[in-house]
Amino acid sequence: MPQDARLERLLDFLRRSPTPWHATANMAERLEAAGFRRLEETEAWQLSPGERVYVTRNDSSIIALQLPSEPLDALRMIGAHTDSPGLRLKPHAPQTAAGWLQLGVEVYGGALLAPWFDRDLGLAGRVHVRHADGRLEGVLLNVDRPLAIVPSLAIHLDREANNGRAMNAQTEMPPVFLQGGEHADLDRLLRGWLAEQHGLEGVEVVDFELALYDVQPPSRVGVEGELIASARLDNLLSCFIGLEALLESDGRQGAVLVANDHEEVGSASACGAQGPFLGDVLRRVNAALGEAGEEGFIRLVQASRMISCDNAHALHPNFRDKHDAAHGPAVNGGPVIKVNANQRYATNSATSALFRDLCRQAEVPVQTFVTRADMGCGSTIGPITATELGVPTLDVGVPQWAMHSIRETSGARDVEYLTRVLTTFIERESL
Repeated sequence: MPQDARLERLLDFLRRSPTPWHATANMAERLEAAGFRRLEETEAWQLSPGERVYVTRNDSSIIALQLPSEPLDALRMIGAHTDSPGLRLKPHAPQTAAGWLQLGVEVYGGALLAPWFDRDLGLAGRVHVRHADGRLEGVLLNVDRPLAIVPSLAIHLDREANNGRAMNAQTEMPPVFLQGGEHADLDRLLRGWLAEQHGLEGVEVVDFELALYDVQPPSRVGVEGELIASARLDNLLSCFIGLEALLESDGRQGAVLVANDHEEVGSASACGAQGPFLGDVLRRVNAALGEAGEEGFIRLVQASRMISCDNAHALHPNFRDKHDAAHGPAVNGGPVIKVNANQRYATNSATSALFRDLCRQAEVPVQTFVTRADMGCGSTIGPITATELGVPTLDVGVPQWAMHSIRETSGARDVEYLTRVLTTFIERESL
């Protein structure tokens, strides 16, 4: 079945994307296989109507553009983010205690820490090396086997462990890595893995950005396989669905897929949604194909629409009281429109009406999420992109459980639902 083939592609993408750099590289690989041409920001751009191109920044954010054959007058934009909460290595990571080499870590984003204990952890990220000729190069590393673990303390030694005890990220989260490794050289280990994976010999490790991750592969769960369980569903699921929709669309309309890094830490970076990446790219595209000047750019933006895709909180069967009684999205119940009166989400009635109409056209059910009035509300790239660019925007997402855990859960049918709606959005003639 087509849906099963899509889910297999999803599981493969999740497995091969342990970090934002890997996710971006994997998306770029699929784009190139589909005929998209890579652009470099440091070079002059020559663009033609009907062309399909993409560009990356920091190797961790990516923008893909489908340029219309007709004059460029509007863009159908889909936004997502490549990063997920987790544990990142500190620059001077090795530390020792009780005869063990451990790795000092920083918590990236709002990670749910308890599920990180007693997991088989691999190591992945970006490493910059210096070659013998002095040339610097950044390369991806993915050691996808169990290298480390954060062992729990036995309940016999902590009788309050099940009573909501706070965890100290500095003292309790460093994983054990190597027994008797007081004099172990992390750089030597990195060089060995780089030699294995890239054939790099005689290089010097200059710097790195590395993260720990759960090596348990993603899977279908449930008697009928109705669930997807994996790390980093927030928000690689949206990256995958947006990419599937773009590649399945008929190619007639102008479309943009942007996947930013650093959403989980506020988006304030050169490649984050609060940075200039999307605006830079769209200005260059408009200068090449659209109405020249700032007025032409503003007209293009205001004629366009952005659907910000980031997963939504599904109604949890064990914690139903955490939802507003009228706004508890069901897993496999269709995409969720996310609403917040205080603009934590960018949805308004006009953009929501457009999405509801798209769901009607695609014959897909649609749901709505509003947080309880006595609880805080998270946010997404939607309000940030709308603020930076001015484009009319709404926030939607696939419902999921255990957001920001090391392993999250969402519905298998929702993958197909949102893909169909976003494909309909990209192909829609009028916005």
